[in-house]
Amino acid sequence: MPFSRKQAKAAATLMAGYGIAALILWGLEKSRILQSINLLVYDYITHLSPAPSGQTKPIVIIGISEGDIKTYGWPIDDSLLCAGIDRLSKDGVKAIGLDLYRDKGIGAQQNCLRETIQRNPTFVSIFNVADAIDPIPGAPIAQQGYNDLVIDEDGVVRRDLVHVGGQDERFVTLPMRLLEITTGQNQLRKQFEAGIGKDSWLSSDSGGYYGLDAAGFQQMLPFAKPGSYRFWTLKQLLSGEIPSQSVRGTVALIGSTAPSLRDLFQVPHTRFQKSASLALMPGVEIHANRLAALMERQAKPQESKIRTSHVEFTNALILFAALISALVTERISPIRRGLLLLMLLIGSWLVAGSLALLLLHVWLELSETTVALLLFGGTGLLRRGALAQVQRQQVERLLGQTTSPAVAEQLWSQRETLLSDGRFEGRQLPVTVIFSDTRNFTTVSEGLSPAALLNWLNRCMAYCVPAITNRGGMVNKFTGDGFMAVYGAPIGLGAAGDARAALQTALEIQQGMEQLNTDLEATGDPPIAIRLGIHSGPVLAGSMGCSERLEYAVIGDTVNCASRLESLEKERHDNLCRILISEETRNLLDQEVAATDEEWIRRLIWMDWGSMKVKGREEPLRIWELRGIAPATAEATQL
Repeated sequence: MPFSRKQAKAAATLMAGYGIAALILWGLEKSRILQSINLLVYDYITHLSPAPSGQTKPIVIIGISEGDIKTYGWPIDDSLLCAGIDRLSKDGVKAIGLDLYRDKGIGAQQNCLRETIQRNPTFVSIFNVADAIDPIPGAPIAQQGYNDLVIDEDGVVRRDLVHVGGQDERFVTLPMRLLEITTGQNQLRKQFEAGIGKDSWLSSDSGGYYGLDAAGFQQMLPFAKPGSYRFWTLKQLLSGEIPSQSVRGTVALIGSTAPSLRDLFQVPHTRFQKSASLALMPGVEIHANRLAALMERQAKPQESKIRTSHVEFTNALILFAALISALVTERISPIRRGLLLLMLLIGSWLVAGSLALLLLHVWLELSETTVALLLFGGTGLLRRGALAQVQRQQVERLLGQTTSPAVAEQLWSQRETLLSDGRFEGRQLPVTVIFSDTRNFTTVSEGLSPAALLNWLNRCMAYCVPAITNRGGMVNKFTGDGFMAVYGAPIGLGAAGDARAALQTALEIQQGMEQLNTDLEATGDPPIAIRLGIHSGPVLAGSMGCSERLEYAVIGDTVNCASRLESLEKERHDNLCRILISEETRNLLDQEVAATDEEWIRRLIWMDWGSMKVKGREEPLRIWELRGIAPATAEATQL
């Protein structure tokens, strides 16, 4: 079925709104703002997560502290390092990693490190690929390991480059080399290169990263509690203060820890530490964490301790967030409820994503998904708000001030089902119609100026209109010296309820005419008397006219009959407010008595006019005149 011009315009507006939201989301992603937020959230939740103690790991750190520098000077003499390495080997350390560059010797005994590394197969020398710094001269290939760290754009170490495949035997990381010396085999490295656990490595869009350089085998680095590894200073090692049993069977890492040496890095845990001593992490401690993670992975090479969502899952999640937020804000009424549900969705997602990392160690993309919820949900709310404003203007234009605030609120709540293209769609509705006219209007008008005449009529309408609108009726039109009121259109209380409301209105007007005429007499104005005709039945109701002039029209035989009742036998009028009611309306009133047992209906005073023919209708109408209401102790009266 082809789209109409209106439908095509609505679809284009819809697509434009959400298209702009999608472009904003894409722009934020490309600007790296969302990645920065993701990384900050990752660091904070990692900081909150309880970290294991490094004391449980078979790793010890021999740190070169500020005290060591004062004692031995800087750079540390090679002979001191050789003495320390020999002592560790005698104490039963399985592997020793020297996290100090010694491509050039220091001190008088510069050959001692070269000799030590050739005779001690557990000793590993570092080199740096990025800065082209070589290992200790003469170091065997199997005792070399590069110590390059991968640092994110914001200067924080979160990832570990575990291995780079396709390289010659020399290019092995320091932690991997130490693990292989400890275990005596390189099985883990071969498993990685064979593809075991390939889905556990980082890719360019893993977790909260966008366009990451994920070359090689990289994983998120799990950290032990900062400062918790078994630690001794170089002076303690050289002076024999370290018990042999404390280091036996461990891997020892020797490196600088003195802040003045600036071998310090930001890591997730340290970014939120208030203590100055924990503001940064020494490189040697980072290597200890890398080695500990590799030891854990040795048992399960196919798994990473910190898992990250894959790009396919992340994209599906963002798409789902966009769709569900748009659906909630477009479909849930009222708008306030849609907004509350959107806030609940956002809050639930943030809590779920945070708990996934905190408790399950699964890093999901949080920021872009949250922004998708906000953007697409906000677009839906803005569209609904703009449409609501247009619809409010349409309702006001179509009905004006002809309804009560309560009915207007009800119309507003049902606007989406009542309005179509800025109009009330044509519907057949059961209604009760009241027509009124003023007796002897022509005679009175001859004796009053136009301004005085209009004021005289408005004083009457001031009694009639509130009586109508307060009971859910609508003043459909003013007919010069009268009005037409409708109960049940565009919305109502049901046929019987609308008939009851119309009768109550008529009684209030009838009783109000006495006070009005008392007020008119006091100001010297002519008395006023009106006639009311009330009939119930089906009508065709809806907006009629064109874009320049629209009104809510109610047409049909029911309207004609009410008008004829009002004008029937005008001379037969002996009170201030004559009310003629058809049998159809009175039958509905009898139904209301049976349903509600309202006592006041039983006290109505009726005069039977019998069946009479009215102009424009073939079948006669049974007509009743409502003369008033008896006191509370009386029963209904038929005259």
